[in-house]
Amino acid sequence: MSRKGNCLDNAKIENFFGILKSELFYLKKYTSINQLKQEIIDYIRYYNSERIKLNLKGMSPIQYRAHYYKT
Repeated sequence: MSRKGNCLDNAKIENFFGILKSELFYLKKYTSINQLKQEIIDYIRYYNSERIKLNLKGMSPIQYRAHYYKT
């Protein structure tokens, strides 16, 4: 171990999991693990490419990176 961990180390992923659970998991009953896995894969694709975030100036994460990180 290189250093002592703190609560901020996992803040971004914990925030994502909270959003995923509230927007996907709690809204539907799943009949199988495979159905849940596919829904999570589809949600991650939606979250990265279509879901608009106000703190990214109204763009999806992929649009934001493409707009501001052109080489």
